Amino acid sequence: MFDKLKQINELRKLQGEFKKEKMTLEKRGIVIVMNGNFEIEDVKLNAQLSLEDQQRAVKEVINEARESIQKKLAQKMMGSGIGF
Repeated sequence: MFDKLKQINELRKLQGEFKKEKMTLEKRGIVIVMNGNFEIEDVKLNAQLSLEDQQRAVKEVINEARESIQKKLAQKMMGSGIGF
């Protein structure tokens, strides 16, 4: 039982560290900054693109940022030694 409580505390600690992780990605002048809790912290658009191109690029960059941060966090989890 104490092992489970210890794991829960470690997970809470990792969750706090995850929020500090940042992923910045750019595509066609569109920049997205996402943190480890998958919150978008900043968006910069490219006024030289049409509205449709901006919408498409934002979607692509958000998806890429999400995938990248997931991989990064998975590596941290594996390296943390927390086993389930």
